[in-house]
Amino acid sequence: MDVVREFRNGALRLLVLRHATDAEVHGALLSEWLAARGHRVSPGTLYPLLHRLQDAGLLKSRIEVVDGRRVRRYRTTKRGKRALAECRAVLAELAADVA
Repeated sequence: MDVVREFRNGALRLLVLRHATDAEVHGALLSEWLAARGHRVSPGTLYPLLHRLQDAGLLKSRIEVVDGRRVRRYRTTKRGKRALAECRAVLAELAADVA
């Protein structure tokens, strides 16, 4: 078991929820945003993550046509915002305990 990889995957879920709380996002935008912060995430990782978060009721999406292409835009749901707030509290506790 790779503990660091599991931790990064959990952190990635929180980063996606946080960014989708700030604004409506799509996969390419999230990928750029994450890469700018040092997180290299492949489409094969990001898109299934978005679908899992949506299936869990933490994200909602809508499809928009832009320049003839369908773009799925995501936004954090109320449930997702509550989950993010709870995770932030747990993360703050853990950071205090680990540091």
